[in-house]
Amino acid sequence: MSQAPASTPVAPRGWVVRALDRVEKIGNKLPDPAILFLLLMVAVWVVSWWLSGVSFEAVDPRTGNPIQVKNLLEGTALTAFASSMVNTFVTFPPLGVVLVAMLGLGVAEHTGFISAALRAALVVTPKMLLTPALIAVGILSHIAVDAGYVLVIPLGAVIFYAAGRHPLAGIAAAFAGVSGGFSATMGIPSSLDPLLSGLTQTAAHLTDPSVTVNPLNNFFFTTASSVLIILVGWFLTDRVIEPRLRGTPVDGDASQMPKLDPLAANEKNGLVWAGAAMGVTALLFLLTLLPEASPWRAPDGTPLLPGQSNLLVAQAPLMQSIVPLIFVFFLVPGVAYGMVSGSVKTHRDVVQGMAKAMGGMGYYIVMAFFCAQFIWAFGQSNLGALIAVEGAGGLRALGLPTSVTLIGIILLTASVNLLIGSASAKWALISAIMVPMLMELGVSPDLTQAAYRVGDSTTNIITPLLPYFPLIVVFCQRYVKSSGIGTLLALMLPYSITLLVTWTAFLLGYWALGLPLGFGASYTYPIGG
Repeated sequence: MSQAPASTPVAPRGWVVRALDRVEKIGNKLPDPAILFLLLMVAVWVVSWWLSGVSFEAVDPRTGNPIQVKNLLEGTALTAFASSMVNTFVTFPPLGVVLVAMLGLGVAEHTGFISAALRAALVVTPKMLLTPALIAVGILSHIAVDAGYVLVIPLGAVIFYAAGRHPLAGIAAAFAGVSGGFSATMGIPSSLDPLLSGLTQTAAHLTDPSVTVNPLNNFFFTTASSVLIILVGWFLTDRVIEPRLRGTPVDGDASQMPKLDPLAANEKNGLVWAGAAMGVTALLFLLTLLPEASPWRAPDGTPLLPGQSNLLVAQAPLMQSIVPLIFVFFLVPGVAYGMVSGSVKTHRDVVQGMAKAMGGMGYYIVMAFFCAQFIWAFGQSNLGALIAVEGAGGLRALGLPTSVTLIGIILLTASVNLLIGSASAKWALISAIMVPMLMELGVSPDLTQAAYRVGDSTTNIITPLLPYFPLIVVFCQRYVKSSGIGTLLALMLPYSITLLVTWTAFLLGYWALGLPLGFGASYTYPIGG
């Protein structure tokens, strides 16, 4: 029998809890997420038509031309939308990532491997350390690009439920680590580092072509930030989120919930053989990585960071194959466990596990369709670029003190993040204005970039425009059927607000103490060149 979270008295509902309850109530009264994205797309069409005849002085830094809002209701735009609809959907980045990963996870879950492995792990893991460990794993998952969304977050729910805690609290903690801590690092560079630094250097060259920005210019700061995110996430999960969830019943399909029963003899044997199968697979895979001529390595001539392996750059086939590798490394032990434990009799049981996983993704696929169309339309309209550039220009016109301007960059980024999901797109727009502006005030591009990273991460977890946001809603619905956008917003809003305040203060304190930002980084830029 499934083990529900332990019954504990409901905590007094203070003003914070009541406010979050209000957010959840209002949020869940919104239309179904799929319809909401459809309505937002129609709104973008109307606004684009309204503003298409207006001439704006704001210049798109990516093109050097004044921004012109494109009328999406004109004939050519509508036919372009219709002709690209299918391609927009099937090339929606999260769609393939989610479905391929879930094929392997589905087998591992269907055979009972995940449940048994977690129960075995919980025996030796102190319950009080589950939350910080989960958040840390979420931050560490950034080296595998977006894999954390489809791997760490659903497992967070499973781990918490199996430990007798509320599964939505596990989703919240994992989401805070994976997405709220997106700009943080755990001693290992992420693909975001060279991406942002390249845009920062391009922006700096508008003022000084001799400026060189090291791809690891924020490395020490982002590594230190991971400690802050773990501590903040740990406190909020255990002291705010979980007490509030005590009155929220888990009413998902009991047969699909992890079990906390002691391991039976066949389950123990299954885990042994699953571990052996995974070990052999990992060893064989490792042998293909070691040779200098390994096909998993990046092509010769690929630029590398100091001390960086050609296996760990974005151009390496290894880093581009993370999701297929997740599929394999869950499929193999799942099948081995099932064959030994008796949950897999024939190959049909394996296929059934995959089919069951895909069946559970039906609602997400529907939402992904409408989400993809909306994001495409919003990008085509140029409305996001207009808002970002006008906002940055307005901040510049205020002429605020340097420290206040940095706070303004963080707040501007956080606001734009609610409209533009791509980190590179936001920084490409904002950096061309803010980096040269602050260089004129004696602030280095490295510090400006650090401020941007704080603002970008802290609102990732509350924007429905995050491509994976609908997926997280689906994960919540597995445990609490009534979950909706409001449920997830109410869960994540405390993390977003608290991280925005504490991380901003942390950056200002870090700056005041003069601690190193990263390799080859500085806080100041010599005015006059």
